[in-house]
Amino acid sequence: MKKYLLTYPAVFTALLLLALPLPARAERLKDIAAIQGAAPLHLTGYGIVVGLAGTGDKKGADFTQESLANMMTRMGVKVDKDALKLSNAAAVMVTASLPPFARKGTRLDITVSSIGNAKSLGGGTLLTTALRSVDGETRALAQGAIAIGGAGTAKAKKNHLLVGRIANGASVERERDTGFSRKHRLILNLNNPDFTTSSRVALKINDTFGKNTARTLDSGAVQLTMPSYMQGRVTEFIAKIENLTVTPDTPARIVVNEKTGTVIIGENVRIGTVALAHGNLTLTVTETKNVSQPNALAAGDTVVTKEKSTDMTEDEAQVMLMPKGTTIQELVNALNAIGVSPRDMISIFQSIKAAGALQAELVVI
Repeated sequence: MKKYLLTYPAVFTALLLLALPLPARAERLKDIAAIQGAAPLHLTGYGIVVGLAGTGDKKGADFTQESLANMMTRMGVKVDKDALKLSNAAAVMVTASLPPFARKGTRLDITVSSIGNAKSLGGGTLLTTALRSVDGETRALAQGAIAIGGAGTAKAKKNHLLVGRIANGASVERERDTGFSRKHRLILNLNNPDFTTSSRVALKINDTFGKNTARTLDSGAVQLTMPSYMQGRVTEFIAKIENLTVTPDTPARIVVNEKTGTVIIGENVRIGTVALAHGNLTLTVTETKNVSQPNALAAGDTVVTKEKSTDMTEDEAQVMLMPKGTTIQELVNALNAIGVSPRDMISIFQSIKAAGALQAELVVI
């Protein structure tokens, strides 16, 4: 006998992560904002990996064949590209991030990704590859043995074999001129734009360095003007700025991921006056196997038949009154009291929002 249980509402299992209200915490500016122009520069290059044990690009990857032939021609070796066998080589894209103040000779970690039909990059060596920024300037040169952190055979494999890394695999050849040492004004960009937070940042900086040092441009940017006594000491000025502490403000928001069943509740979420009832409807399907045997003198075969019976029960619903201004802690206590399971949380919040009692933004991703 088998039993199948179906629970209504038929929502997916949810993982509920509740940000319970805690005392507001001041954060360093370096953790919630960044100086404009101090972001890393993304580099990309096209290269060839050689030395593969028959796991390289196969027939059909014409660009790999063409690249190998061109490379050997530049080295003074004349070859017929149609005669080249690609099983020991593979075409790849090489990516890296150039820090804003990296100097010539600085070593960078690089990522190597197959773009052909290779089976594995394991054991391969990346030939010298120029890494360029979006403006087409060559910023670094990459080369080295690839580590993929996995292994594979014709029938089994462990980890991903078509992407690898080379620690310190690139060397910076051209520095970036950020002009920081000559700047008198800087822009501080908030990671999470918010008018209240930007105002607090400007107020904190002005209290520390003097009036008119900072002014808000919008919810995501604060303009900094270096005081006269800090002229020519940009690095010291930024170091002091980024170690100031400010309490960031956050909007009241609930984020729901319907794909994974995850619910995130922000600390400022409030619930208006609402009565909440919750009860499950359970459908039980029972399957029983019966043996059907013919009479002694009758022609026929013994067969097994299945008989299904259905039973439906409804849990007793409980009603919980939540007054206006209910906090997260009170909401969690109320939902626990009426036995709400995480899988129903998404439906409940959507219903409260539809009733107009949820004083927060409901974001479904």
